[in-house]
Amino acid sequence: MIYRAIGSAELSPALFAHFDRRQEVTLCYRRAADGSWCVRPDPFTDDWDAADYAFLVQCLRRTLERGGAVFGAFAEGALKGFCSVEAPPLGSRGQYRDLTSLHVSRELRGQGTGRKLFALAADAARRMGGEKLYISSHSAAETQAFYRGLGCTDASEPDAEHVGREPFDCQLEFSL
Repeated sequence: MIYRAIGSAELSPALFAHFDRRQEVTLCYRRAADGSWCVRPDPFTDDWDAADYAFLVQCLRRTLERGGAVFGAFAEGALKGFCSVEAPPLGSRGQYRDLTSLHVSRELRGQGTGRKLFALAADAARRMGGEKLYISSHSAAETQAFYRGLGCTDASEPDAEHVGREPFDCQLEFSL
């Protein structure tokens, strides 16, 4: 696997031709009435279509235009994972840098690709002056196991925009 920065000129829907986003979700983290997390069945399938990839390309280009970073994991020249970190600060003191994406193609999940991409994102966030990564994370139990296994914790300052956009996401942070 080759890990490297992805430039704006490379970003097109064709870059994702060999990327399989599909995720069969059965268990999700949800907030209980007392505010604690519980895991409960909430089955659904997460997948992207052509319109989703076109929108993703626009978002990743915007990330780069604003000084952020995009990294990819490539196997035999095909993109198999990617992450993005935004440069503009978040939080009351500007302490956060936003990890806006971290995805691994279905056939490579659980093999360390996500950990390596996360490390690249953390290094980029540190170079951008961040103290912490902010993660508005998918609530699937396996996704939460991944992030919490890396040392991510509940965000001390949940970002209202993220919460409003994805109310079922888990708002996390990672100290750099």
